[in-house]
Amino acid sequence: MFGFAQHLFGLSRGTKRLIQVAFDSLAIVFCFWLAMALRLDGNVMAMTARPWLVLIPVIPVTIFAFVMLGLYRAVIRYMADRAVRTVAIGVLISAVAMFALSQGLNLRVPRSVPGIYLALLLIVVGGTRFVMRGIYLSTQAATREPVLIYGAGEAGRQVLQALEQSRNYRPALFVDDNGKLSGSEIGGVRIVRPDQARARIKNLGIKTALIAIPDSNPAGRRHAAQVLADLGLEVRVIPNMSDLVSGRVRISELRRITVEELLGRDPVPPLPDLMSKTTHGKSVMVTGAGGSIGSELCRQILEQKPSKLVLFENSEFALYRILEDLQAWLAPRDHPTELIPILGSVTHEGRVARAITENAVETLFHAAAFKHVPLVEANILEGLRNNVFGTKCVAEAAGRLGVKNFTLISTDKAVRPTNVMGATKRVAELVMQSTAKAYPETRFCAVRFGNVLGSSGSVIPKFTDQIRRGGPITLTDPEITRYFMTIPEAAQLVIQANAMAQAGEIYLLDMGEPIKILELARTMARLQGRETYIAGQEAPIADGLAIEITGLRPGEKLYEELLVDDGAETTAHPRIMLEPAQNATDPSDTPRALAALEAALQAEDAAEALTLLQRLPIDYSVCSHETANSKRRG
Repeated sequence: MFGFAQHLFGLSRGTKRLIQVAFDSLAIVFCFWLAMALRLDGNVMAMTARPWLVLIPVIPVTIFAFVMLGLYRAVIRYMADRAVRTVAIGVLISAVAMFALSQGLNLRVPRSVPGIYLALLLIVVGGTRFVMRGIYLSTQAATREPVLIYGAGEAGRQVLQALEQSRNYRPALFVDDNGKLSGSEIGGVRIVRPDQARARIKNLGIKTALIAIPDSNPAGRRHAAQVLADLGLEVRVIPNMSDLVSGRVRISELRRITVEELLGRDPVPPLPDLMSKTTHGKSVMVTGAGGSIGSELCRQILEQKPSKLVLFENSEFALYRILEDLQAWLAPRDHPTELIPILGSVTHEGRVARAITENAVETLFHAAAFKHVPLVEANILEGLRNNVFGTKCVAEAAGRLGVKNFTLISTDKAVRPTNVMGATKRVAELVMQSTAKAYPETRFCAVRFGNVLGSSGSVIPKFTDQIRRGGPITLTDPEITRYFMTIPEAAQLVIQANAMAQAGEIYLLDMGEPIKILELARTMARLQGRETYIAGQEAPIADGLAIEITGLRPGEKLYEELLVDDGAETTAHPRIMLEPAQNATDPSDTPRALAALEAALQAEDAAEALTLLQRLPIDYSVCSHETANSKRRG
């Protein structure tokens, strides 16, 4: 039986339609005969040939009605409740046609026969299709992977319906936080609470979980992902629940949940006035336009419809990539912005000045910087040249050439720095403030924040790659913590801080709570169904991933800070704070310090440059790692 059914399912679409038409024609004949037999109490011998003439017009009328209603376009394995309505309407048309023709042509068909015929044909035509659908699903169940669905609401029901048609996944269990639903079923699938799920997951052989929570509830998605990761399941989500409902995506397009979704916060909607104040209709320039922050700044600024967007970037490939990305975004839109790609270094005074003057730049975001701590630690002079003197070059050009708004992208590593990168960014802040005093017509500010999720060189892409390769996961210290923020949120907040700037303020972004990197690594592994253990400290786990502790790198802190002291002041935006004026370092000595640093730079004297950085009032303390000095070079 199942072998014959599988043979039918393997036929071409046209052949299957012909078989359905032939079957329905025979079903009409059979149901008419049975209706007459029931009406005549089984005395079929009393039937004459005349009543059968009614089938000559009824069969084509019925088949035509089924065709027009789309019954033969429906794929049997995808039939849903609306298919019952289609069959019912077609059968009703057939019965009405039988009644009208038999009475009009006096074909001696009892008047009750069309009613009996209607019920019989509905059962035969509709029932056989649902039986075939059940057979198909039964043949597929053995080859489909059992999955858990988290969320038994409307979205969960939609996922269940989609999974019933999937060739890859079979719904085996619902998990929902609502205890009132526990023990009930949806479509034959049991609903349990999270604390009841572990034993059932093991018994059912479930290794994958799908989150059926609407996109509009990111907090709910994060909670579900954490619960499922703790259950040791690989967590997947549908790209967009609304797209699934509308048919724009299929259940086969599931993807793993990203750590950005897991760690991200519920966003605070940007304030439209702040987003557009210094960008809409303005000529805007972004240095480091191809970097993680710079590229997202470009995307966010472009949505505000600036007159020009100047992309200033030192890397040819990075500039090409962001230009292609922005042009693709602009292509389908009626957008007034002109994109200006410029290759150049922020330390090249003439190149920077020409970029500003030729494009009449009004707002400038300075995101260009060397930011990778170990690399800058090993290349002191280049870090100094780019981060400090690059900032000096761009800031002074902005003030001298009449740019109205200037924002420096800074970092939490500039607070009490223990590495060269952090020290150079703190000096860059002082350069910005010194320049703000020299050019009061330009509104200068800096924005200080921590790590952004998924940025180049960050720990998350590294962990993702290590987990994909089967480990080990390398971690510098089990106690290390970091602040994290999504790149889009950081870029939006930077643009809004730019609109608040007056005269050299340092704004701090609310980064939420710091995250322990060890727990981040464990969570990322659990999201892919893998457990972890610390090599040499915890017992190995079968099929687990080892976490190797490598020791803190030169200049690396266990934890980061955003403020030198507590007491940040509030602003118009709940996630943008202002460093108190009493915490500010007097930038008046900055020019003299810069002159000494520039002399060390010209002399290629990394040791002297390091000594000068330590003498500056920036609370810089050189790391005590034994390998630090041996790794440093100009």
